[in-house]
Amino acid sequence: MSRPNQQNRDGRKSRVPAHADGPACATPALSDAKLFINRELAQLAFQCRVLEEARDVHTPLLERFKFLSIVGSNLEEFFMVRVAGLKRQIESNSFVTGPDGLTPREQLDAINSEVVKLLGDAQEILFTSLMPALKQADIVILDYPELSAEQKVEVDDYFLQTIFPVLTPLAFDPGHPFPHISNLSLNLAVLIRDPRGEERFARVKIPDTLNQLVAITIAPPVTPSGTDAQSAAAAAARKPVYYIWLDELVRANLEALFPGMTILDAHTFHVTRDADVEIQEWEADDLLEATEEGVRLRRFGDVVRLQVNNGMPADIVEILMSNLQVESYDVYLVESQRPLSILKAIAAIDRHDLKFPAFVPAIPIELNPDEQESDSFAAISKRDIMLHHPYESFQPVVNFLNLAAKDPNVLAIKMTLYRVGKNSPVVEALLKAIENRKQVAVLVELKARFDEESNIEWARALEREGAHVVYGLLGLKIHGKVALVVRKEGDKIKRYVHLGTGNYNAVTAHLYTDIGLFTCDEKIGADVTDLFNYLTGYSAKRNYRKLMVAPINLRENLEKLIKREIEHQQAGRQGHIILKINALVDEQLIQLLYEASRAGVKIDLLVRGICCLRPGIAGVSENIRVISILGRFLEHSRVYFFNNDGKPDIYCGSADLMPRNLDRRVEVLFPIEDARLARQIREALSAYVNERFNAWQMQPDGSYNLIRSAHPEVLEQAAQAQVARTV
Repeated sequence: MSRPNQQNRDGRKSRVPAHADGPACATPALSDAKLFINRELAQLAFQCRVLEEARDVHTPLLERFKFLSIVGSNLEEFFMVRVAGLKRQIESNSFVTGPDGLTPREQLDAINSEVVKLLGDAQEILFTSLMPALKQADIVILDYPELSAEQKVEVDDYFLQTIFPVLTPLAFDPGHPFPHISNLSLNLAVLIRDPRGEERFARVKIPDTLNQLVAITIAPPVTPSGTDAQSAAAAAARKPVYYIWLDELVRANLEALFPGMTILDAHTFHVTRDADVEIQEWEADDLLEATEEGVRLRRFGDVVRLQVNNGMPADIVEILMSNLQVESYDVYLVESQRPLSILKAIAAIDRHDLKFPAFVPAIPIELNPDEQESDSFAAISKRDIMLHHPYESFQPVVNFLNLAAKDPNVLAIKMTLYRVGKNSPVVEALLKAIENRKQVAVLVELKARFDEESNIEWARALEREGAHVVYGLLGLKIHGKVALVVRKEGDKIKRYVHLGTGNYNAVTAHLYTDIGLFTCDEKIGADVTDLFNYLTGYSAKRNYRKLMVAPINLRENLEKLIKREIEHQQAGRQGHIILKINALVDEQLIQLLYEASRAGVKIDLLVRGICCLRPGIAGVSENIRVISILGRFLEHSRVYFFNNDGKPDIYCGSADLMPRNLDRRVEVLFPIEDARLARQIREALSAYVNERFNAWQMQPDGSYNLIRSAHPEVLEQAAQAQVARTV
């Protein structure tokens, strides 16, 4: 597998997945393994595209650090979940292959090769581009020996007053077992010599409760490069800010932790553990307690990756490998002393000139509190209202729930909560509703990976106040985004509904592109009522009026819609499908899309992340185009467009095309039926399909080419349009 083509920014090419053989000469069967990209390697290919955002000189400097930290965080989750799962398959002697035909062992070998290259590229970007640029921008991160005497006094005092009381050195010797190394922790492996001349090993955990970058307020003496007055004045006018990494400061003060000992060596290391804890629901009397126990066990999962600096001596590496029980292929040598994810500390530095310009979301006039019509219920009664986040604010959703909480005519509120985050205004609105004696029913998905602890806290808070809280369904995750408000209007009951593609999270709503719909459509309201009855009680209902619901009828209906486009094409009418999704993995639907392409249906796939389909293969997928769009905001919205001979069916919702979404989660797709809103969706999809700023086009071999104009003025216009784009 080749490294990225570095010829120029406009001709960039991402790496080809390791097992790609290119398109076959003869027309293959649609189940042929050569027609499928491996899921894990497709996910790593996505990380390569994110990495290119960190390389991009058009991106503000601190945002480039943010993208690099995202690559690090994504890789951590990838190892905690995907690599850990493959290792468990190997341990159980599983030889099961996916549609691409790779065994678990073959996948791990390919992953290892790809991650080594990915980390190498990341380190190269960090040290040859970003760190020098940071210094030029007057943000200087110093190693301890580079500090002036005054600076050392300042940071050493900070160490003694703030850091030292938090640290706990742990010895390893016959009287002290090897300490537990917690998941994702940054640690120092310290080699010391005691007064008797014996060498000892100790571990010091770098506390994650403190800022990883320590600010230094004292500037070093000005040393201008020239001797003339002008260069001296210029040097004096500069006001750089100085920092030192927390682990560097701890390393410089190890004598305080080990008094009377000689510090021989100290190196950082970083551990990633198996965190994909399976909740054995069928054995759990209480899902809440089972989830809490699962979260606790996550800290003790098997180590799946050990990341060390390439300067760490072999004997220290051997101590870590032996006691963490990892093999050589689990060890990743990197140039940096720290994991990439820690670079979010640099991205958070307060320098607005080095970040994207401030962005203020709009509020639709129908829901603007400054206008005469500030009543959400009255506005929604007139017509459906759509929000396109983050271009349009999430605040109307919070306002809608707050209004429902205090409106005396509101009888009940029902919601699904998947990832709401901390300090959630959505949950605060629900708590207010309970205080005001509304009936509140909440479906809290405890199994939302890595958000379990937050969800447990909210579930308990809601239960304490008297809400009806349901923790999920047996064997299913509740991933659909639905809120229902039941209101008494005269002698009738009216249902107001909000449906979305993203979580009810006020923070990520500023960072992710998502679509939300307010409606009081009677049939959708009836469907949502049936959905909540299914989630909270017992129901075998399958005939929803307008919604598509997984695992009940979503797969079946999507297949029908694709087949209908095939029928239109075969009858001489133009078949066209546009899918904007985060991932395309499902083998069954990929084969059906291949079948549609063979029939001549035009298919545009806007797949941000994992795509296991190969476009552009003669006789199979020459009518399929795959585009991945990256940029300032995370493309999170899911939109399904089926042309239907000029009378389009458009759906938005929570589901990607993965087996888990279609078969093992409760997902909801909802129709966009208002002609005005449907037109806006079509215009947005057209803009995405014709994107020329941050679009990567997938090739038949699985690689991606960047589509970008080379003209600076076009680049600037595209950048402005990306921020201003709104539905």
